[in-house]
Amino acid sequence: MYLISNYCIIKILKTLGDVMQNKKIVLYVTGSIAAYKSVYLLRLFQKQGADVKVVMTPFAEKFVSQLTFASLAKCPVYSESNFTNHGETIDHIELAKWADISVVAPASADFIAKMANGIADNFALTTLLATDTSKYVVPAMNDVMWNNFATRKNIETLEQNGIKILNPEYGRLAEGYKAKGRMIEPEEIVQTIYASDNPKLLSGKNVLITAGGTIEDIDPVRYISNRSTGKMGYALADVAVKQGANVTLISANCHLQVPENINFIKVKTSDELKNSILTKLPKNDVLIMAAAVSDFKPVHVAKQKIKKSDDSNELVLHLQKTDDILKLVADQKKANQVIIGFAAETNDVKRNAKLKLEKKHLDFIVLNDVSNQKIGFGSDDNQVTIMNKNGILKQTGIESKEKIAKTIINVIKQQLD
Repeated sequence: MYLISNYCIIKILKTLGDVMQNKKIVLYVTGSIAAYKSVYLLRLFQKQGADVKVVMTPFAEKFVSQLTFASLAKCPVYSESNFTNHGETIDHIELAKWADISVVAPASADFIAKMANGIADNFALTTLLATDTSKYVVPAMNDVMWNNFATRKNIETLEQNGIKILNPEYGRLAEGYKAKGRMIEPEEIVQTIYASDNPKLLSGKNVLITAGGTIEDIDPVRYISNRSTGKMGYALADVAVKQGANVTLISANCHLQVPENINFIKVKTSDELKNSILTKLPKNDVLIMAAAVSDFKPVHVAKQKIKKSDDSNELVLHLQKTDDILKLVADQKKANQVIIGFAAETNDVKRNAKLKLEKKHLDFIVLNDVSNQKIGFGSDDNQVTIMNKNGILKQTGIESKEKIAKTIINVIKQQLD
């Protein structure tokens, strides 16, 4: 694990100790091999001062015993036997009323399907159905099951009902190969709950984000551009606004749904992008330069469509460099502003990214190795390396751009602090 990962986790968990103090959490463990991670998750919650009670489904007990959880929780585990208790209280109703936060980790495909459809055929499902406070579902399953249309529909139903889904990650599955379906690590579960149930990480901060690929006209029907779709920039804008930031998104050549509650500016050329950035920069705390800016533009733009010539098999274009936007930004940057650049590289990637970081006077650079055609441009997934002047801070696995955006936002928050 890299330095920034440890630092972020330690700092956030220390903060969480104040926030989680006396929180009442019900941890639901379902039938998945990932149930062993829930033991550590229980301990993390307890270390932050939370009072935790555990509910296990019958199939979960085939992976981890009740005794393990009961010993750590210092109280009996809730299970099917609680349905037949003959006390003065109704256990599932009392437990539902007791909970401030409910966390299903791991959540199997079967449990998710039943939960989405209101089926309550065991103690865990019945208790959740009676719970009206914050709920988090942390799926863990085979990648084929995760991508099945039925699971996707069930996840969508849960989200529409206000239940927060902590999507699985890419990694080694129980079947022995790597794919998306692996339950996220306990530290990230705790970190996400902190960010969701407590004050926003970027509350009151002004964040300027660029996205997409600029266009430079050759003639009225042709242009020079690049492969950027804007997905990374839009994911960053969505995460930032959810973390309380006042977000301005400057977008070039994108056909994505604009996130809600942001100030949206549409541009086309590198000059338009440059002018918008320099106008908006003074009032922002952060600039995230995720747009792919054209390095060159035609010296002359033809007013009419350029026709093929019978006399020549070639078309010669005279190009000139576009303005170096990040260099102009560096000249205007204030001491309290944070500037993040992106580097899309195909060879000698870390060296080239470091040179760009130093030359542009950036606080951070996000390196994207675009030699891998299966991720990056046009894909919903990516793999990045976050660097500053001291070296590598964080190197992700192949993850969703939303998850990578959350990682970048956490790094920004630490810098602002």
